Amino acid sequence: MREIPMMPTPSPTRTLLEALIACPSVTPEDAGAQDLLTERLARSGFVAERFDRGGVANRWLIHGRGGPCFVFAGHTDVVPPGPRELWHSDPFRAEARDGFLYGRGAADMKTSLAAFAIAAETFVAAHPDHPGSIALLLTSDEEGPATDGTVAVVEALAARNQTIDYCLVGEPTCVDRLGDTIKNGRRGSLSGRLTVHGIQGHVAYPHLARNPIHALAPALAELAATVWDQGNADFPPTTFQVSNIHAGTGAGNVIPARCEVDFNLRFAPVSDADALRARIEAILRTHGLTFDLQWTLGARPFQCAPGKLMAALSTAIEGVTGVVPQRSTTGGTSDGRFLATICPQVVEFGPPNASIHTVDERVRLADIDALRDIYLTTLQGIFAV
Repeated sequence: MREIPMMPTPSPTRTLLEALIACPSVTPEDAGAQDLLTERLARSGFVAERFDRGGVANRWLIHGRGGPCFVFAGHTDVVPPGPRELWHSDPFRAEARDGFLYGRGAADMKTSLAAFAIAAETFVAAHPDHPGSIALLLTSDEEGPATDGTVAVVEALAARNQTIDYCLVGEPTCVDRLGDTIKNGRRGSLSGRLTVHGIQGHVAYPHLARNPIHALAPALAELAATVWDQGNADFPPTTFQVSNIHAGTGAGNVIPARCEVDFNLRFAPVSDADALRARIEAILRTHGLTFDLQWTLGARPFQCAPGKLMAALSTAIEGVTGVVPQRSTTGGTSDGRFLATICPQVVEFGPPNASIHTVDERVRLADIDALRDIYLTTLQGIFAV
């Protein structure tokens, strides 16, 4: 009788990841994901605090006391899966095929969360009396407005003078393979909603009207062509992009009374948000526009200089994967912007990001435990054990 080969038992990291994917935690819902992590780490002596606000679940799980304080930071919320019929498997039931594990949040960022937890659990088991403290900061509001998530925890920690020495955010940072990219900063985000006012009238009698679209066009061309700065060695130059333009009454023979424009600047630390606002408003005034402009500062830029965390993480990545990581500050905003206000060393590292927010989001099976090993080795490097 031929023996049927036994399937290998999934690792603790993969098992936890699959349980996290099964939580349908579409932002701002947590759907029990933080309870899974809290209950798991409680067995290793981690103490949990809740900092829920505005319907958002936030946890602070900590082991040890005093400094140095090392924090793993991440979010349990995910973006909606979109049309279920486009997925080849249930987005909230992890499925392995073709060397990948599929499911919403597999890359962004439940693999990092599982790897955080198992790395912390393993480290504490080997070093129960480690110096300093190790913490996990969890939120369910990163994919949403991000107004009641990490920022709420940071405010609570700052109010009681809780210091953080090192923070590793588990955002998916890699491009082609695990280990190729570390994010050591992010650009700022400044958005504007511009309303240019004109006078409505008939298109056949333009002398009786004032077309706000025509008035705006040369100003917009100048804004699009403006060089705001040159960036620096770590940041590309500041960019200006229009995302929406709306005008008109729906009729083809009416000059509209106003034109509305949404735009965004992603800016390097070499530029200041207030200075950018002033330059844009000056350009608009130069063109003689009658306008209203509402500003939203979505994020200030931050940058982590080379230090102990960057060195420990880079050494761990190269030791586990054989890849020498590159530093990058590209991409959108992250919760690192909030953590940088109370922590001098904030970096981001996680799995490849090619499938994030897409149908059939996935992570390489081989990367799951490799990521855990990188996080564990980073802890060992920080605490010199």
